[in-house]
Amino acid sequence: MALSDPVRSGHQPAPHLVIRSQPADGVSAQLMDHLPPDGGLAWVRRGDGQVGWGVAARLDVAGGNRFQEAVDWWNELTAAAVIRDEVGVPGSGLVCFGSFGFTDQDPSELVVPEVIVGRRGGTTWVTTISLASSLPALPDLVTNEPSPVYDVTFADGARSGTDWSSIVADAVQRITAGELDKVVLARDLIAIAAQPIDLRWPLRRLSTSYPNCWTFSVDGLIGATPELLVRREKGLITSRVLAGTIRRTGDDAHDLALAASLARSSKDLEEHEYAVRSVADALKPHCKSMNVPETPFVLHLPNVMHLATDVAGVAANGANALGLAAALHPSAAICGTPTSVARDLIGEVEGMQRGRFSGPVGWMDAAGDGEWCIALRCGQADPDDPRRMRLFAGAGIVAGSNPVAELAETNAKLVPMRDALGD
Repeated sequence: MALSDPVRSGHQPAPHLVIRSQPADGVSAQLMDHLPPDGGLAWVRRGDGQVGWGVAARLDVAGGNRFQEAVDWWNELTAAAVIRDEVGVPGSGLVCFGSFGFTDQDPSELVVPEVIVGRRGGTTWVTTISLASSLPALPDLVTNEPSPVYDVTFADGARSGTDWSSIVADAVQRITAGELDKVVLARDLIAIAAQPIDLRWPLRRLSTSYPNCWTFSVDGLIGATPELLVRREKGLITSRVLAGTIRRTGDDAHDLALAASLARSSKDLEEHEYAVRSVADALKPHCKSMNVPETPFVLHLPNVMHLATDVAGVAANGANALGLAAALHPSAAICGTPTSVARDLIGEVEGMQRGRFSGPVGWMDAAGDGEWCIALRCGQADPDDPRRMRLFAGAGIVAGSNPVAELAETNAKLVPMRDALGD
């Protein structure tokens, strides 16, 4: 039961909350194990992070001013909150989880849970969050076993693979004609299970199979993303840019050769350069100094390899993590270059609503520190049919793109969610 009504439109005052974080023993090695049967919120990487359940406060927003409305609401909520943090690590104290739509029209939300269980290094804790009029006791830490997902079939989403490839071919022609430099085109796949999908099942499998990714769950959107949009922690701002992808074969020697070819690929290096430049340009006004490596490295994941660049800077102003994410969205890595032209082309040819796929997803604390990633390698539960999910994947299209190869890239990017739903 929510302790405050969702904000659907206009301004609604944030509630007055009381927050207490306490060290806790008995936290499971797999944080997801503590999620109750009706699910909850999650943000986990390499065993660290936090999971939460219940709703102490919630903001639902949409429109061109959604990020600023969310920042203002959070500032108001934190200013009025009474926080007793006996842990003092990133993720303790007052925390919200959030997910934002790719476009202004797509829904976005911030959620403050009633209970959070967290781990950072060797420190584990429990946070309780309630209205000022109620002070809940520390909850018992129990573990729950998720229900397996059986008999999953997959069907085309908005477009078949053949149709999507033809859209890529058209985009390449437009790029060659000089209309734009790059566009990121996405497609969806529908997963249909025999029984309602227990989201904790794929979440746990994603966290186990992709420990170096950020496994997340926010309001029915789950996934394991490799791309850190922005982290703000004690004055340091970092962003991991991914663009340029090749599928792994499972043969280590062959994959090393493929990694070397990816690092030399003019097509992929061009795509990557656009993405890095867009992130560096967006962060520059918020940084006193920045480090932007001249050449990318190859990030090895279980299913694919990416060209990657870690951009870092020293904060120059008080912009919180969500404000920085707003300044970065949409980057060239998930939209294209020039941004406005690419965004218009996506709306014209993609043929589907992305929803919160490729939008910012993450968490933030009362100090404005936090992590926001790009919602990739993810799926959205169908609110009207718990047996169904939409899975998403996209590819960056530049002048040298081959439609058949780009379709294969999206298929590789669908593997994490497809495997996580398998029995």
